[in-house]
Amino acid sequence: MLRLALVLKRSFPRLAGYAMLPLIAAVFRLARGLGPERAGAWGAALLRGIGPWLPAHRTMLANLRAAYPDLPEAERRAIAAQAWDNLGRTGAEYAHLDTLFSFDPDDPATQRMEVVGLEHFYALRDDGKPGLIFSAHLGNWELPAIAAAKFDLEATAVFRAPNNPAAARLVQAVRQKTMGGLAASGPGAAFAMQGVVERGGHLGQLIDQHFTRGVVVTFFGQPCLANPLLAKLARNTECPVHGARVVRLPGGRYRLELTPPLDLPRAADGTVDVPGAMQAMTAVVEGWVRENPGQWLWMHRRWRPAMLPAGRAPARADALKPT
Repeated sequence: MLRLALVLKRSFPRLAGYAMLPLIAAVFRLARGLGPERAGAWGAALLRGIGPWLPAHRTMLANLRAAYPDLPEAERRAIAAQAWDNLGRTGAEYAHLDTLFSFDPDDPATQRMEVVGLEHFYALRDDGKPGLIFSAHLGNWELPAIAAAKFDLEATAVFRAPNNPAAARLVQAVRQKTMGGLAASGPGAAFAMQGVVERGGHLGQLIDQHFTRGVVVTFFGQPCLANPLLAKLARNTECPVHGARVVRLPGGRYRLELTPPLDLPRAADGTVDVPGAMQAMTAVVEGWVRENPGQWLWMHRRWRPAMLPAGRAPARADALKPT
């Protein structure tokens, strides 16, 4: 009986998550019926209202205080409100990912999407070589993978499934319908991703979240841990590394940008320096966030001082503690 009770206790969060499936499906259908613009506005209003009452809001404000120590508190709270707005819009837009990317190179003025760096998409597609693309949780971060599929760029997106199993099932179904290859992050995933690149494919990954076994990089003046996978693949294959981001524009429009290939730092033996390469990518992401701070996922615990190697504690560690 005790063992049964323990199993039930451990299983309850997952069972509760599956119980949410009808509710999440109903919300999805509602967002679908509203259309992309009204659904986005509804999602934004919802999270602007409830977000500040959630525990993640304290994490967000702590992150903002560490990143912008000289910014007035009112301005930091304004960025936090914008971040909840963006997350709400992005969540509601999952119901429209199959139609959200609307772009015709021959008639860009009439499209919902504008693309900067289109020549780099074509180069990646046509050069016959593998390629790597890093991105971040900015704007609607699902759109770069959809763009790759639209431009016939053979690409595999590395993703982390939501913790809620009902949400994970729904998100996975949407991604499979709108994107190319998908690779779930987790144990053993690095070997599958290595195989994608060795076969001449392209791999995309969001690099702006904490990774326990990562390399130390500096982000907004504070050390944190970054997943070194893309840098290791670049070192092993010498393939180009590009950055991709989405900027949310007024009027329900978006700008997708693909950077030129980065000139990554080299080690003494001439190979790509893994920590230096991850720092170079992280610096690009920081520049993106500074341009549009209200469109980044500030509620994630990006900085975790307790997990850093000895001697790498951040200068403003106290600021990273939620209050």
